[in-house]
Amino acid sequence: MNKRTKQKFAFFFFRLFSIIIVGILIAILGFIAVNGLKVINWEFLSGMPKEGMTEGGIFPAIVGTCYLIIGSLIFAVPLGVMAAIYTVEYAGNGKVVRFIRMMTNNLASIPSIVFGLFGMALFVKGLGFGDSIIAGSLTLGLLTLPIIIRTSEEALKAVPESYRTGSYALGATKLQTIRKVVFPCALPNILTGIILSISRVSGETAPILFTVAAYFLPSLPDSIFSQAMALPYHLYVLATSGTDIEASRPMAYGTALVLVVIVLFFNLTATLLRQRLSKNMKNK
Repeated sequence: MNKRTKQKFAFFFFRLFSIIIVGILIAILGFIAVNGLKVINWEFLSGMPKEGMTEGGIFPAIVGTCYLIIGSLIFAVPLGVMAAIYTVEYAGNGKVVRFIRMMTNNLASIPSIVFGLFGMALFVKGLGFGDSIIAGSLTLGLLTLPIIIRTSEEALKAVPESYRTGSYALGATKLQTIRKVVFPCALPNILTGIILSISRVSGETAPILFTVAAYFLPSLPDSIFSQAMALPYHLYVLATSGTDIEASRPMAYGTALVLVVIVLFFNLTATLLRQRLSKNMKNK
C-alpha cells in the first residue's frame, strides 16, 4: 500500500468519525427537541411549578440557573485570569509555576461531588452562608477555575513575544504591556475558556445539590443568600424521584430542552463577542 492510498484511508476514517460525532449530537438534540417541544409554551416558561412539579412552569429554575452561571463567572473569571497572568508573565518556568500547574491539573480531576461536599463544609457551614446562591456560585466557581486558568495560560502564551519586546522598546512598563498589549490580544482566546466553563457549570447537579438547590420552591430568590431552584437538579427530580415519574416525564424533556437552549445562548453570546474582539484586533 503506497503513501497516497494510506492517506486516502486516513482521511476517510477521519471524515467518518467526524460524521459519526455530528450524527450523535444531532440525534441527542433532535430527541430532546421532539419530546420537549410538546410541553413548551408561555405558561411552562413563565409559570411557577404546581402539583408536585407535574404541572405549572419552570421559571424559578430558569432564573436560579442563570444566577448560578453568572455568579460563578464573576468569581472564577477574574481569579483564573489573574492566576494565568502571574504564571505566564511573572513567575517564569520555575518550581512555583510547575507546582501551580500540577495543583491545577489535580483540581481539574476532582469529581464534582467532592466540590459539592467541600462547598457545603466551607461556604454553607463554615462561613455561614447556608444553602444559598452565593454558596452555590462559589462552589461552581471553584469547579471551573482549572478550565479558565489553563485556557488563559495558553491564550497568553500564544501572543507573539515581539509584541512584548516592541512595547518595552517604546518605554512601556511590564504592567502597561500586559494591560494594553498582551491581554487585549489574548482576550478572544480567553473567552474560549469562559465558554467551556459555562457549559460545565450549567449542567452540574452534585455541587448545587449540597449548596443551593431547593426541591420545590415556587418563588423567586430575593437575595444572594436565598435558596433557589436550578434546572439540572429540577430535571433530576422530575426524571428519577419525588414525583409521579410518568406524569412528569414530558416536563423533564421540556426542562432539558430549556437547559440546552440556555447553554447555547450563553455560548453563542460569548462566541460572537470573541469574534468581534478578534475582528477589532485585526483592524488595529
